Amino acid sequence: MPLGGSMRTQIGGLVIATSIVQLANGFFGTFFSLRVAIENFDAAGLVLSAYFAGFTLGGLRSGKIIERIGHIRAYAAFAGLVAAATAVMPLRVGSLAWVVLRAIVGFGCAGIFITTESWLNAKAPPTERGRVFSIYMVGTFLALALGQLLIARADIEAAAPFNVIVALFAVALILVAATRSEQPRISASAALPYGVLARAAPIAVVGSGMSGLVSGAFYALVPAWMQDAGDTPATIALLMLVAVLGGLAFQIPVGRLSDRFDRRIVLASLGLGFVVTALITVLAPRSLPIQLPEAVLLGGFMSTLYPVCVAYAHDRMPADRVVAVSGRLILVSGIGSVFGPLIGASLMTRFEIDGVFYFMAAAALLLAIVAGLGPLRTPAATHREVPFEILTPQAGPLAHDPLDLLDETNPAQ
Repeated sequence: MPLGGSMRTQIGGLVIATSIVQLANGFFGTFFSLRVAIENFDAAGLVLSAYFAGFTLGGLRSGKIIERIGHIRAYAAFAGLVAAATAVMPLRVGSLAWVVLRAIVGFGCAGIFITTESWLNAKAPPTERGRVFSIYMVGTFLALALGQLLIARADIEAAAPFNVIVALFAVALILVAATRSEQPRISASAALPYGVLARAAPIAVVGSGMSGLVSGAFYALVPAWMQDAGDTPATIALLMLVAVLGGLAFQIPVGRLSDRFDRRIVLASLGLGFVVTALITVLAPRSLPIQLPEAVLLGGFMSTLYPVCVAYAHDRMPADRVVAVSGRLILVSGIGSVFGPLIGASLMTRFEIDGVFYFMAAAALLLAIVAGLGPLRTPAATHREVPFEILTPQAGPLAHDPLDLLDETNPAQ
Protein backbone atom coordinates (compact mmCIF):
# COMPACT_ATOMS: atom_id res chain seq x y z
CA MET A 1 0.00 0.00 0.00
CA PRO A 2 1.19 3.57 -0.56
CA LEU A 3 2.88 5.47 2.23
CA GLY A 4 0.56 7.52 4.45
CA GLY A 5 1.11 11.22 5.08
CA SER A 6 2.64 10.74 8.55
CA MET A 7 4.85 7.89 7.37
CA ARG A 8 5.96 9.90 4.34
CA THR A 9 6.91 12.80 6.62
CA GLN A 10 8.92 10.56 8.96
CA ILE A 11 10.79 8.82 6.15
CA GLY A 12 11.23 12.02 4.15
CA GLY A 13 12.75 13.84 7.12
CA LEU A 14 15.20 11.00 7.72
CA VAL A 15 16.21 10.87 4.05
CA ILE A 16 16.72 14.65 3.97
CA ALA A 17 18.83 14.55 7.14
CA THR A 18 21.06 11.80 5.84
CA SER A 19 21.36 13.49 2.44
CA ILE A 20 22.71 16.52 4.32
CA VAL A 21 25.21 14.18 6.01
CA GLN A 22 26.23 12.85 2.60
CA LEU A 23 26.57 16.39 1.29
CA ALA A 24 29.01 17.06 4.13
CA ASN A 25 30.72 13.70 3.61
CA GLY A 26 31.20 14.21 -0.12
CA PHE A 27 32.77 17.60 0.51
CA PHE A 28 34.80 16.33 3.47
CA GLY A 29 36.35 13.42 1.56
CA THR A 30 37.71 15.53 -1.30
CA PHE A 31 38.63 18.49 0.91
CA PHE A 32 40.50 16.23 3.34
CA SER A 33 42.52 14.66 0.54
CA LEU A 34 43.55 18.14 -0.65
CA ARG A 35 44.33 19.36 2.86
CA VAL A 36 46.50 16.31 3.67
CA ALA A 37 48.47 16.94 0.47
CA ILE A 38 49.10 20.55 1.58
CA GLU A 39 50.20 19.46 5.06
CA ASN A 40 52.66 17.02 3.42
CA PHE A 41 52.44 14.44 6.21
CA ASP A 42 54.97 11.61 6.09
CA ALA A 43 52.16 9.14 6.84
CA ALA A 44 49.69 10.60 4.34
CA GLY A 45 48.41 7.17 3.28
CA LEU A 46 47.68 6.23 6.88
CA VAL A 47 45.85 9.51 7.50
CA LEU A 48 43.71 8.99 4.39
CA SER A 49 43.00 5.35 5.32
CA ALA A 50 41.90 6.18 8.85
CA TYR A 51 38.35 7.07 7.81
CA PHE A 52 37.82 3.65 6.25
CA ALA A 53 39.29 1.89 9.28
CA GLY A 54 36.90 3.77 11.55
CA PHE A 55 34.03 3.13 9.17
CA THR A 56 34.73 -0.61 9.18
CA LEU A 57 34.86 -0.69 12.98
CA GLY A 58 31.62 1.31 13.10
CA GLY A 59 29.98 -1.23 10.81
CA LEU A 60 30.89 -3.95 13.31
CA ARG A 61 30.00 -2.17 16.55
CA SER A 62 27.26 0.37 15.92
CA GLY A 63 24.48 -2.23 15.76
CA LYS A 64 24.96 -3.00 19.45
CA ILE A 65 24.85 0.71 20.27
CA ILE A 66 21.58 1.13 18.36
CA GLU A 67 20.07 -1.87 20.15
CA ARG A 68 21.05 -0.43 23.52
CA ILE A 69 19.93 3.20 23.22
CA GLY A 70 17.50 3.27 20.29
CA HIS A 71 17.63 4.81 16.82
CA ILE A 72 16.98 8.47 17.62
CA ARG A 73 19.53 8.77 20.42
CA ALA A 74 22.03 6.66 18.47
CA TYR A 75 21.73 8.94 15.43
CA ALA A 76 22.24 11.99 17.64
CA ALA A 77 25.24 10.38 19.36
CA PHE A 78 26.92 9.39 16.08
CA ALA A 79 26.32 12.79 14.47
CA GLY A 80 27.57 14.56 17.59
CA LEU A 81 30.68 12.37 17.58
CA VAL A 82 31.45 13.32 13.97
CA ALA A 83 30.84 17.03 14.65
CA ALA A 84 33.08 17.03 17.73
CA ALA A 85 35.95 15.21 15.98
CA THR A 86 35.71 17.51 12.96
CA ALA A 87 35.72 20.64 15.14
CA VAL A 88 38.95 19.51 16.86
CA MET A 89 40.84 18.83 13.60
CA PRO A 90 41.88 22.43 12.76
CA LEU A 91 42.97 22.84 16.40
CA ARG A 92 45.21 19.76 16.41
CA VAL A 93 46.97 19.62 13.04
CA GLY A 94 49.26 16.60 12.92
CA SER A 95 49.38 13.18 11.35
CA LEU A 96 48.76 11.19 14.57
CA ALA A 97 45.94 13.45 15.76
CA TRP A 98 44.27 13.39 12.36
CA VAL A 99 44.53 9.60 12.10
CA VAL A 100 42.62 9.29 15.37
CA LEU A 101 40.10 12.04 14.58
CA ARG A 102 39.44 10.88 11.03
CA ALA A 103 38.89 7.33 12.30
CA ILE A 104 36.34 8.71 14.78
CA VAL A 105 34.59 10.49 11.89
CA GLY A 106 34.48 7.21 9.97
CA PHE A 107 33.05 5.36 12.98
CA GLY A 108 30.35 8.00 13.45
CA CYS A 109 29.40 8.06 9.77
CA ALA A 110 29.04 4.27 9.72
CA GLY A 111 26.74 4.56 12.73
CA ILE A 112 24.65 7.25 11.04
CA PHE A 113 24.16 5.23 7.86
CA ILE A 114 23.37 1.97 9.68
CA THR A 115 20.91 3.79 11.93
CA THR A 116 19.25 5.42 8.93
CA GLU A 117 18.97 2.29 6.82
CA SER A 118 17.68 0.06 9.60
CA TRP A 119 15.19 2.82 10.52
CA LEU A 120 13.97 3.11 6.94
CA ASN A 121 13.68 -0.66 6.69
CA ALA A 122 11.59 -0.85 9.84
CA LYS A 123 9.25 2.01 8.90
CA ALA A 124 8.71 1.37 5.18
CA PRO A 125 6.01 -1.22 4.33
CA PRO A 126 7.47 -4.27 2.53
CA THR A 127 5.64 -3.38 -0.68
CA GLU A 128 7.19 0.11 -0.66
CA ARG A 129 10.66 -0.76 0.64
CA GLY A 130 12.32 -1.00 -2.76
CA ARG A 131 11.00 2.42 -3.79
CA VAL A 132 12.00 4.01 -0.46
CA PHE A 133 15.56 2.67 -0.66
CA SER A 134 15.86 3.70 -4.30
CA ILE A 135 14.92 7.27 -3.35
CA TYR A 136 17.35 7.11 -0.44
CA MET A 137 20.24 5.90 -2.61
CA VAL A 138 19.55 8.42 -5.38
CA GLY A 139 19.54 11.13 -2.70
CA THR A 140 22.86 9.73 -1.43
CA PHE A 141 24.54 9.89 -4.85
CA LEU A 142 23.19 13.37 -5.61
CA ALA A 143 24.28 14.70 -2.21
CA LEU A 144 27.75 13.22 -2.64
CA ALA A 145 27.92 14.87 -6.04
CA LEU A 146 26.75 18.27 -4.77
CA GLY A 147 29.31 18.04 -1.99
CA GLN A 148 32.03 18.19 -4.63
CA LEU A 149 30.75 21.58 -5.80
CA LEU A 150 31.60 23.11 -2.41
CA ILE A 151 35.28 22.45 -3.13
CA ALA A 152 35.32 25.17 -5.79
CA ARG A 153 34.61 27.84 -3.15
CA ALA A 154 36.59 26.38 -0.26
CA ASP A 155 39.77 27.85 1.15
CA ILE A 156 41.62 24.56 1.58
CA GLU A 157 44.17 25.96 4.05
CA ALA A 158 41.63 27.67 6.34
CA ALA A 159 39.53 26.35 9.22
CA ALA A 160 36.26 27.47 7.58
CA PRO A 161 35.63 24.19 5.67
CA PHE A 162 35.75 22.25 8.95
CA ASN A 163 33.16 24.65 10.38
CA VAL A 164 30.87 24.12 7.38
CA ILE A 165 31.06 20.36 7.87
CA VAL A 166 30.27 20.69 11.59
CA ALA A 167 27.28 22.91 10.77
CA LEU A 168 25.89 20.41 8.24
CA PHE A 169 26.13 17.52 10.69
CA ALA A 170 24.48 19.68 13.35
CA VAL A 171 21.56 20.43 11.03
CA ALA A 172 21.10 16.72 10.35
CA LEU A 173 21.22 16.01 14.09
CA ILE A 174 18.55 18.63 14.75
CA LEU A 175 16.23 17.24 12.07
CA VAL A 176 16.39 13.73 13.50
CA ALA A 177 16.34 14.74 17.18
CA ALA A 178 13.19 16.79 16.56
CA THR A 179 11.27 13.93 14.95
CA ARG A 180 8.15 12.55 16.60
CA SER A 181 8.69 9.14 15.04
CA GLU A 182 8.47 6.07 17.27
CA GLN A 183 11.54 3.91 17.80
CA PRO A 184 11.76 1.05 15.26
CA ARG A 185 12.18 -2.49 16.50
CA ILE A 186 15.48 -4.32 15.97
CA SER A 187 15.28 -7.77 14.37
CA ALA A 188 17.69 -10.51 15.29
CA SER A 189 19.60 -12.01 12.40
CA ALA A 190 20.95 -15.47 11.76
CA ALA A 191 24.63 -15.93 12.55
CA LEU A 192 27.11 -16.52 9.74
CA PRO A 193 30.27 -18.43 10.73
CA TYR A 194 33.46 -17.20 9.11
CA GLY A 195 34.31 -19.14 5.98
CA VAL A 196 30.74 -20.04 5.00
CA LEU A 197 30.30 -17.07 2.69
CA ALA A 198 33.79 -17.47 1.22
CA ARG A 199 32.99 -21.07 0.29
CA ALA A 200 29.50 -20.34 -1.04
CA ALA A 201 30.27 -17.12 -2.96
CA PRO A 202 34.05 -16.57 -3.19
CA ILE A 203 33.60 -14.24 -6.16
CA ALA A 204 31.43 -11.92 -4.06
CA VAL A 205 34.06 -11.83 -1.31
CA VAL A 206 36.92 -11.12 -3.72
CA GLY A 207 34.81 -8.56 -5.58
CA SER A 208 33.85 -6.67 -2.42
CA GLY A 209 37.49 -6.48 -1.36
CA MET A 210 38.65 -5.29 -4.78
CA SER A 211 35.79 -2.78 -4.93
CA GLY A 212 36.91 -1.25 -1.62
CA LEU A 213 40.55 -1.28 -2.70
CA VAL A 214 39.81 0.57 -5.95
CA SER A 215 37.29 3.10 -4.66
CA GLY A 216 39.35 3.88 -1.54
CA ALA A 217 42.44 4.62 -3.62
CA PHE A 218 40.53 6.64 -6.22
CA TYR A 219 38.61 8.99 -3.93
CA ALA A 220 41.51 9.48 -1.49
CA LEU A 221 44.35 10.04 -3.95
CA VAL A 222 43.06 11.46 -7.24
CA PRO A 223 42.08 14.88 -5.77
CA ALA A 224 45.51 15.22 -4.09
CA TRP A 225 47.28 14.33 -7.35
CA MET A 226 45.26 16.90 -9.30
CA GLN A 227 46.11 19.60 -6.77
CA ASP A 228 49.81 18.75 -6.95
CA ALA A 229 49.56 18.87 -10.76
CA GLY A 230 48.34 22.48 -10.53
CA ASP A 231 44.62 22.00 -11.17
CA THR A 232 42.30 24.54 -9.59
CA PRO A 233 39.77 23.56 -6.91
CA ALA A 234 36.98 24.17 -9.44
CA THR A 235 38.54 21.67 -11.87
CA ILE A 236 39.04 19.09 -9.13
CA ALA A 237 35.45 19.56 -7.98
CA LEU A 238 34.15 19.12 -11.53
CA LEU A 239 36.07 15.89 -12.15
CA MET A 240 35.02 14.34 -8.84
CA LEU A 241 31.45 15.47 -9.48
CA VAL A 242 31.21 13.69 -12.82
CA ALA A 243 32.80 10.55 -11.29
CA VAL A 244 30.04 10.40 -8.68
CA LEU A 245 27.34 11.15 -11.28
CA GLY A 246 28.81 8.43 -13.51
CA GLY A 247 28.31 6.04 -10.61
CA LEU A 248 24.68 7.07 -10.36
CA ALA A 249 24.09 6.81 -14.13
CA PHE A 250 25.42 3.23 -14.28
CA GLN A 251 23.25 1.86 -11.46
CA ILE A 252 19.99 1.17 -13.30
CA PRO A 253 21.37 -0.22 -16.61
CA VAL A 254 23.92 -2.42 -14.81
CA GLY A 255 21.23 -3.54 -12.40
CA ARG A 256 18.98 -4.64 -15.25
CA LEU A 257 21.83 -6.54 -16.89
CA SER A 258 22.72 -8.14 -13.55
CA ASP A 259 19.13 -9.33 -13.01
CA ARG A 260 18.89 -10.71 -16.55
CA PHE A 261 22.28 -12.42 -17.09
CA ASP A 262 24.82 -14.37 -15.04
CA ARG A 263 26.05 -11.84 -12.49
CA ARG A 264 29.59 -13.22 -12.73
CA ILE A 265 29.78 -12.31 -16.42
CA VAL A 266 28.44 -8.82 -15.62
CA LEU A 267 31.02 -8.46 -12.83
CA ALA A 268 33.86 -9.58 -15.11
CA SER A 269 32.71 -7.10 -17.77
CA LEU A 270 32.66 -4.25 -15.25
CA GLY A 271 36.17 -5.16 -14.10
CA LEU A 272 37.48 -5.24 -17.66
CA GLY A 273 35.73 -1.96 -18.42
CA PHE A 274 37.51 -0.34 -15.48
CA VAL A 275 40.87 -1.80 -16.56
CA VAL A 276 40.56 -0.46 -20.10
CA THR A 277 39.43 2.98 -18.89
CA ALA A 278 42.24 3.18 -16.31
CA LEU A 279 44.85 2.33 -18.96
CA ILE A 280 43.38 4.92 -21.34
CA THR A 281 43.54 7.46 -18.50
CA VAL A 282 47.27 6.78 -18.09
CA LEU A 283 48.09 6.87 -21.79
CA ALA A 284 45.76 9.61 -23.09
CA PRO A 285 46.62 13.34 -22.99
CA ARG A 286 45.68 14.92 -19.68
CA SER A 287 43.27 17.63 -20.71
CA LEU A 288 39.89 18.27 -19.10
CA PRO A 289 37.73 17.42 -22.16
CA ILE A 290 39.35 13.97 -22.21
CA GLN A 291 39.50 13.45 -18.44
CA LEU A 292 35.80 14.14 -17.83
CA PRO A 293 34.48 11.21 -19.95
CA GLU A 294 37.16 9.03 -18.38
CA ALA A 295 35.94 10.04 -14.91
CA VAL A 296 32.34 9.19 -15.83
CA LEU A 297 33.38 5.69 -16.93
CA LEU A 298 35.71 5.11 -13.97
CA GLY A 299 33.02 6.19 -11.52
CA GLY A 300 30.39 4.09 -13.27
CA PHE A 301 32.38 0.86 -13.41
CA MET A 302 33.75 1.34 -9.90
CA SER A 303 30.44 2.09 -8.16
CA THR A 304 28.58 -0.92 -9.59
CA LEU A 305 31.11 -3.59 -8.58
CA TYR A 306 29.89 -3.75 -4.97
CA PRO A 307 26.12 -4.00 -5.54
CA VAL A 308 26.59 -6.76 -8.14
CA CYS A 309 28.72 -8.66 -5.61
CA VAL A 310 26.02 -8.26 -2.96
CA ALA A 311 23.30 -9.46 -5.34
CA TYR A 312 25.40 -12.48 -6.36
CA ALA A 313 26.10 -13.39 -2.72
CA HIS A 314 22.39 -13.27 -1.94
CA ASP A 315 21.74 -15.60 -4.87
CA ARG A 316 24.07 -18.16 -3.30
CA MET A 317 22.96 -17.88 0.34
CA PRO A 318 19.68 -18.67 2.17
CA ALA A 319 17.25 -15.80 2.67
CA ASP A 320 17.60 -15.87 6.47
CA ARG A 321 21.30 -15.07 6.14
CA VAL A 322 20.84 -11.89 4.08
CA VAL A 323 21.61 -9.55 6.99
CA ALA A 324 24.75 -11.40 8.01
CA VAL A 325 25.89 -11.65 4.37
CA SER A 326 25.51 -7.90 3.88
CA GLY A 327 27.43 -7.20 7.07
CA ARG A 328 30.25 -9.54 6.10
CA LEU A 329 30.63 -7.97 2.65
CA ILE A 330 30.71 -4.50 4.22
CA LEU A 331 33.56 -5.69 6.43
CA VAL A 332 35.51 -7.06 3.45
CA SER A 333 34.92 -3.89 1.43
CA GLY A 334 35.96 -1.76 4.39
CA ILE A 335 39.23 -3.66 4.78
CA GLY A 336 39.89 -3.12 1.07
CA SER A 337 39.17 0.59 1.49
CA VAL A 338 41.76 0.80 4.28
CA PHE A 339 44.52 -0.76 2.20
CA GLY A 340 43.66 1.08 -1.04
CA PRO A 341 44.97 4.53 0.02
CA LEU A 342 47.88 2.97 1.93
CA ILE A 343 49.17 1.00 -1.06
CA GLY A 344 48.24 3.72 -3.55
CA ALA A 345 50.03 6.47 -1.59
CA SER A 346 53.24 4.45 -1.43
CA LEU A 347 53.06 3.81 -5.17
CA MET A 348 52.32 7.46 -5.90
CA THR A 349 55.52 8.58 -4.16
CA ARG A 350 57.55 6.43 -6.57
CA PHE A 351 55.54 6.33 -9.80
CA GLU A 352 53.21 9.34 -9.40
CA ILE A 353 49.56 8.89 -10.34
CA ASP A 354 50.34 6.34 -13.06
CA GLY A 355 51.30 3.88 -10.35
CA VAL A 356 47.93 4.36 -8.65
CA PHE A 357 45.99 3.75 -11.87
CA TYR A 358 48.05 0.66 -12.69
CA PHE A 359 47.41 -0.59 -9.15
CA MET A 360 43.65 -0.05 -9.46
CA ALA A 361 43.67 -1.65 -12.91
CA ALA A 362 45.51 -4.70 -11.54
CA ALA A 363 42.91 -5.10 -8.77
CA ALA A 364 40.04 -4.81 -11.27
CA LEU A 365 41.76 -7.27 -13.61
CA LEU A 366 42.13 -9.81 -10.81
CA LEU A 367 38.41 -9.50 -10.11
CA ALA A 368 37.58 -9.87 -13.82
CA ILE A 369 39.66 -13.04 -14.06
CA VAL A 370 38.15 -14.59 -10.92
CA ALA A 371 34.59 -13.69 -11.98
CA GLY A 372 35.14 -14.71 -15.61
CA LEU A 373 36.44 -18.16 -14.63
CA GLY A 374 33.46 -18.73 -12.32
CA PRO A 375 30.98 -19.91 -15.01
CA LEU A 376 33.55 -22.51 -16.16
CA ARG A 377 33.58 -24.09 -12.69
CA THR A 378 29.98 -23.84 -11.43
CA PRO A 379 26.60 -23.22 -13.11
CA ALA A 380 24.89 -19.87 -12.71
CA ALA A 381 22.91 -19.35 -9.51
CA THR A 382 19.17 -18.90 -9.73
CA HIS A 383 18.39 -15.25 -9.16
CA ARG A 384 16.35 -14.67 -6.03
CA GLU A 385 13.21 -12.62 -6.01
CA VAL A 386 15.19 -9.86 -4.26
CA PRO A 387 16.88 -8.19 -7.29
CA PHE A 388 19.90 -5.92 -7.73
CA GLU A 389 19.64 -2.82 -5.55
CA ILE A 390 21.40 0.54 -5.75
CA LEU A 391 23.95 0.13 -2.96
CA THR A 392 27.19 1.45 -1.60
CA PRO A 393 29.33 -0.36 0.99
CA GLN A 394 27.89 1.95 3.65
CA ALA A 395 24.66 -0.10 3.68
CA GLY A 396 24.81 -1.53 7.15
CA PRO A 397 24.07 -5.03 8.43
CA LEU A 398 20.81 -3.78 9.97
CA ALA A 399 19.52 -2.44 6.66
CA HIS A 400 17.34 -5.46 5.90
CA ASP A 401 14.94 -7.47 8.01
CA PRO A 402 15.39 -11.17 7.23
CA LEU A 403 11.90 -11.99 8.45
CA ASP A 404 10.38 -9.54 5.98
CA LEU A 405 12.59 -10.84 3.19
CA LEU A 406 11.45 -14.37 3.90
CA ASP A 407 7.87 -13.21 3.61
CA GLU A 408 8.63 -11.46 0.33
CA THR A 409 10.45 -14.42 -1.23
CA ASN A 410 7.77 -16.89 -0.13
CA PRO A 411 4.43 -15.17 -0.80
CA ALA A 412 2.50 -18.33 0.01
CA GLN A 413 3.60 -18.27 3.65
